[in-house]
Amino acid sequence: MNTLIFRTVAPLLTAVMLVFSVFVLLRGHNEPGGGFIGGLIAASALAIYGMAMGAEAARHALRVHPIAVAGFGLALAGLAGMLSLAFDLPFMTGLWAMFEIDRVEVAISTPMVFDIGVYLVVFGTIAAVALALEADEGAG
Repeated sequence: MNTLIFRTVAPLLTAVMLVFSVFVLLRGHNEPGGGFIGGLIAASALAIYGMAMGAEAARHALRVHPIAVAGFGLALAGLAGMLSLAFDLPFMTGLWAMFEIDRVEVAISTPMVFDIGVYLVVFGTIAAVALALEADEGAG
């Protein structure tokens, strides 16, 4: 699939899908969505970019190895779950912290941090598989 139209539209489509994946990630606590489906959408965006521009261009655009992204996400999700143990609460108990940034109150919660970790694990894993399959396809 190496048409001029696809190569032209793919970067825009990738950007829109990445923004939508973050939207789905952040709305996942109150409505359908969350880290898993958001990560799948983001990995699909990278796969589309890779199909249009080539696997090497997609790897270069990502700048970090996808497995490193998945490892960081796993560590983040584990840390979010274990943070409650530091407060002598059961594992994975939700904790919230309120910060004021430029006179705007921002709430950070361990469930949200866990969801971001899941997002990164799913994105990194699926992106690594997709890029490996695209690279093999180009060789044969």
